[in-house]
Amino acid sequence: MAPKLVDARRELSLANRIVANEGVIDAFGHVSMRHPDNPNRYLLSRSRAPELVTPDDFIEYDLDSNPVREPSVSQYSERVIHGEIYKARPEVNSVCHHHCPAFMPLLATGTDYVPIFHLGAVGGIKPPYWDQHDEFGDTNMLVCKPEEGASLARALGAHWMVLMNRHGVTVAGTSVKDCVFRCVYSARNAEYQVRALTIGDRIASLSPGETEKAGQIVVQTTGLTRSWEYWSMRVAKSGGAVAAETKPVKTKKKPVVKLKKKTVARRK
Repeated sequence: MAPKLVDARRELSLANRIVANEGVIDAFGHVSMRHPDNPNRYLLSRSRAPELVTPDDFIEYDLDSNPVREPSVSQYSERVIHGEIYKARPEVNSVCHHHCPAFMPLLATGTDYVPIFHLGAVGGIKPPYWDQHDEFGDTNMLVCKPEEGASLARALGAHWMVLMNRHGVTVAGTSVKDCVFRCVYSARNAEYQVRALTIGDRIASLSPGETEKAGQIVVQTTGLTRSWEYWSMRVAKSGGAVAAETKPVKTKKKPVVKLKKKTVARRK
């Protein structure tokens, strides 16, 4: 396996564990990435809880969400979410689908997401809603058919997040780290927004100009790197992974020289 692909699998494994450790995802949900060497393919774990995903769990798919090699393990049924977004948005290199509890009050009431602090700008102002029932009638709410995934991708449009009525949220990013950053901080913002709504129905949100400028923090400062290091350390402390990729430098031990004891004649 090429070194670039090995590193990509390791990063994607850590991304799954981070969003789980930060409370964005539980047993359900998934994070994927576009293949680092082939833009017409993507990597997604076999069907398992994200907190348990390892670099060896990833399956390679084409953009129609068919496995390149038939796996001997079970697959996520909603993988078309990822494939159809990659197909529609060439600049997207990572996708996360989740059901974060912080968003559920907004989804249940059809309340628009609005950024109420600077880091919440990564979710945008009033990202679009998608209702599966509008096109497909009564379903089990899972997005399993290609036409359902394509419909969701159209609703996402040029945005970075789409809210799914009575279901969850799908987030896109220019990289795995960017996608994780958007997931974590949009979830934080949703939590704060819902809390604020318990105090009153008027919320002071960011202006469009503030949202645009604050949304660039992730690329114009060290914020992304700092956040990734912090989340990685939290995963490590939880026993989920090693925080640092670098191995400690081994130093050679100097040989111990034993000195012979001198005998001193005692005076009588």
